[in-house]
Amino acid sequence: MRIAWIGKKSPFCGNVTYSREITNALLDRGHQVSFLHFAQEESDLENSPNCQEVTLPFIYKSQVYTIPTFKATKVLTQSLRRIKPDIVHASLTLSPLDFVLPEICDRLKLPLVATFHTPFAGKGAKLVSGTQLLAYQLYAPFLGNYDRVIVFSQIQRELLARMSVPEQNIAVIPNGVDVEKYSPGSSNVKEEFQAERLFVYQGRIAPEKNVEALLRAWKQAEMGPDSKLLIVGDGPLKPSLEPFYGLEYNVIWLGFVADEQRRIEILQGADVFILPSLVEGLSLSLLEAMACGAGCIATDVGADGEVLEKGAGVVLNTKTVRSQLRTLLPLFQDHPELTTLLGQKARKRVIEQYTLSGNITRLEELYTKVLEQRRRVPLSWGA
Repeated sequence: MRIAWIGKKSPFCGNVTYSREITNALLDRGHQVSFLHFAQEESDLENSPNCQEVTLPFIYKSQVYTIPTFKATKVLTQSLRRIKPDIVHASLTLSPLDFVLPEICDRLKLPLVATFHTPFAGKGAKLVSGTQLLAYQLYAPFLGNYDRVIVFSQIQRELLARMSVPEQNIAVIPNGVDVEKYSPGSSNVKEEFQAERLFVYQGRIAPEKNVEALLRAWKQAEMGPDSKLLIVGDGPLKPSLEPFYGLEYNVIWLGFVADEQRRIEILQGADVFILPSLVEGLSLSLLEAMACGAGCIATDVGADGEVLEKGAGVVLNTKTVRSQLRTLLPLFQDHPELTTLLGQKARKRVIEQYTLSGNITRLEELYTKVLEQRRRVPLSWGA
């Protein structure tokens, strides 16, 4: 199958990881993939005759949104006309191009699938104000113009349906992780940081990630000197938090870690992985930690609480994150058998429902179904 994939390659974020993992996995299965992206860096994709890249010009891009140039629409249209894909898949980048894609693909008679990543607060669908709420309000009227919209959980599907996106257009395909690559294994990280018990946060240091609640809980819990908290990631709040929560509290700031094998090594050495977010979609970092056998604690936002059901981890209430962590951190410090059991259950849960292989199989089935429906009933955009 010839697939035109539209997404981002940088800066590092969940969308970038999703695009890299899915496109490489599709290539592994013998599909031809053209990756159209807002970047000029060297390819992170496998060297393959079945893959070509097209760079789309942009004015600005961040982990949250992208602003293309006026020329980007023309470059995209000409590229799709030249590539002649069987199907177009857009990993939505919070870009104005997302809204004109259905019209472009309709003109070119190309089936169009989208993945909608935007985080949300969780059950009850009370979105926090700001970027997330605005994104849902902006996108809901347009998502029905795609042949299918992929979301990560049933909760998100219900949310979009309540915002008038046609239910038959919404497909639930959770994120998946490569459980061969992300797996329990030996790691020297504890020795490196002189820790008997290792706690890890990995993600952006931004308001919606609620990292300060974790740091305050860690400080108030008065953890022992042999317990270390690694903060892996970068973001706008790092400069204001790092000076107040440093080595004197056994907090170690690693910054952004680009090397994937290094990130895996950290997760393999972790006793506990903590994700205190106020909003999420379905965190790939959480799935990776679970696959590596870490005991996991996460808030009940997005689909993260759903992932940790049935004893696969500890689910926190967003309203009382700090007080809950203040109680849980010493418990997990003093009872290694508890985190070992949680880690085993976490990996089992991922293997059962959140593998990359299973994700790709479901995606291939969706592509086939969309193509068959297009052949039977050629729909026109906006009809």
